[in-house]
Amino acid sequence: MEQILFGPSNNYAEVDKYIETYSGGSIFLVCGKSFEQMRLYSHLQELKEKGLKIVRFSDFRPNPSYESVVEGVEKFRKEKTGLILATGGGSALDVAKCIKLYRRKLPHEHETEVNETTLDIKFLAVPTTAGTGSEATKFAVIYQNGEKQSVTDESIVPDAVLFDPSVLTFLPMYHRKATMLDALCHGIESFWSINATAESQVLSEKAIVEILKNMERFLKNDPEGNKRMMLAAYTAGKAINMTQTTAGHAMCYKLTSLYGIAHGHAAALCIDVLWPWMSEHTSACSDVRGENYLKMTLARLGKLFDAEGSLGYINFQKMLKGLKLGSISIRAEDIEFLSNSVNHVRLKNHPVNMTKEDIRGLYENIRKRNKFDES
Repeated sequence: MEQILFGPSNNYAEVDKYIETYSGGSIFLVCGKSFEQMRLYSHLQELKEKGLKIVRFSDFRPNPSYESVVEGVEKFRKEKTGLILATGGGSALDVAKCIKLYRRKLPHEHETEVNETTLDIKFLAVPTTAGTGSEATKFAVIYQNGEKQSVTDESIVPDAVLFDPSVLTFLPMYHRKATMLDALCHGIESFWSINATAESQVLSEKAIVEILKNMERFLKNDPEGNKRMMLAAYTAGKAINMTQTTAGHAMCYKLTSLYGIAHGHAAALCIDVLWPWMSEHTSACSDVRGENYLKMTLARLGKLFDAEGSLGYINFQKMLKGLKLGSISIRAEDIEFLSNSVNHVRLKNHPVNMTKEDIRGLYENIRKRNKFDES
């Protein structure tokens, strides 16, 4: 189980103790340039002046490449630091995860080519958004030759997580809304996943309840709201770590890259049409627990959104519309491309069987429910 640390304003005593215990006097810092504007960066500079060795790696971009990971691994091996500290959104944490995983052996190397490094090196994650849940998962995403590659390994779950609500203070409103939606979609998809268990549903239910309860305060940039949303996103991440995502995430990735919208926004657009479709197609249930179990699950989910039966999607749709995220323009000729882009591995976790025609119809519904340009 991960160790949870808190960093209230101008007080990083728990971080200092963790660094002192596990760093051996040196840390490998994975971060973007924006980290320089945060209080923790200034605090680390103070520790550096007192003798802490900090090796920084920032040579990566959003949707990081395998080549960036290789550069990071080579730098890590050369410096031989004692603790990996990664701060940022999903990309920074994904890079750090892969550096930890591949520090001894990159996929293209033979074991004998790599010098031994510390086996039990600790990994401290500092999320700077309240949404991805990456700080709680065994998953990472990198791109090789332009193609998305999923990495899964228990060893890359961070050993400790620092929650510092102050990092959310300057988060732009659109990204504040989108990251919150990403966490909410994690909770929803985990709840209905065919891999869901009683334990995972406790986590996903808690995440959904906390997100809905603290949404207003979070959107107003209230410090306590920021803290609660970070914890809710972490809880949703723990649920997804057990169940994995389903059709909502399988369908959303190309919406992000094709139309330049945030990942959480795209995921919510998919849930917006997917949830009511599922309620109408429970007879195509793929969960071994059967159609009645699926109906019961959707009813339980609906209650979390203050609705009766399977009609929770109505309140989800109202909430999404109320966030006013803006429109996207999906052209009719893009539908086939989008349908072919879906990762069918993630569809295997979905509780309702889906044909290609079903997927195409869902994208058409997204198009109809949003403004679009026929030209």
